[in-house]
Amino acid sequence: MTQGIHHITANSGNLDRTLDFYGRVLGRRLVKKTVNFEEPSAYHLYFGDETGNPGSILTFFVWHDAAPGRLGIGEAQDVGLAVPRQSFGFWMHRFIQNGVSFSPFEKRFGETVLPFRDPDGLRLALVGIDGLEMGPGFDSTDVPAEHAVRGIHNVTLLIDRSEPTADILQAVFGYRKAAVDGHVQRYAGSNSDAMVDLRAAGDFLPARAGAGSVDHIAFRAGDLAELRALTERLSAMGLDVTEEKDRTYFKSVYFRTSGGVLFEIATDGPGFGVDEELDRLGTGLKLPAALEPRRKLIESSLRDPASLILV
Repeated sequence: MTQGIHHITANSGNLDRTLDFYGRVLGRRLVKKTVNFEEPSAYHLYFGDETGNPGSILTFFVWHDAAPGRLGIGEAQDVGLAVPRQSFGFWMHRFIQNGVSFSPFEKRFGETVLPFRDPDGLRLALVGIDGLEMGPGFDSTDVPAEHAVRGIHNVTLLIDRSEPTADILQAVFGYRKAAVDGHVQRYAGSNSDAMVDLRAAGDFLPARAGAGSVDHIAFRAGDLAELRALTERLSAMGLDVTEEKDRTYFKSVYFRTSGGVLFEIATDGPGFGVDEELDRLGTGLKLPAALEPRRKLIESSLRDPASLILV
């Protein structure tokens, strides 16, 4: 079974700011520029490594001038990104140069972590991993490969109770309880893919969606057969799962946990090269076939979101 996180999707309130922060400041590659398939007045941007491999991808729905979200129950509290531990000096200097809001170093599960926020207030952290510099990294114009973010290291979910979500992670996705740090439980797969941390906060305020909030976490399925097998497991647990969605770059289903977090399961393929050459990834606005006849209207709405009326 394929394990781990495929991608994490958050909300942004400004296109140019998001492109600059994730593309230039963090040195991630824009591997796809498309729209929210249900609400095509909003851009959907995918940032990852050179080819957009599963596990490297952060995506953003861009809602023009969206109000800030509120952290609460039923949302991801923060997202950890893996970097070589020896690169912390580079990143602190880069954050200072670019006015990035960051906090003092912390220890989480024995790992050194540098918390920071994106321009919309999304909570992120760089997690230093020994030996990571020996592996491949995307060599962007601004961030050399040896210091590059390698991908998603972990995501922390803020929920009322840990048990129901832990059951899903273990029974459906094959995770195991790996460690406990204070009030946070860590669940890991059998390989080095991104981990899921559960922070149970009891009767706390519910999350409110907005700029700087996480929309959903997508887990990997190797292919359509595995996606359907996982869907059957979820249904057997009494969870409501959507119909299969064709997202062009993967097939997927969605379901919401009892803790309120929206999960997706996405296939590894066909990938982001299905409609662009590798050296052209992210350079053109790509639309699904069903929206292509409305391209002119959609392009106009992306410049002026208030102008979009689709019938």
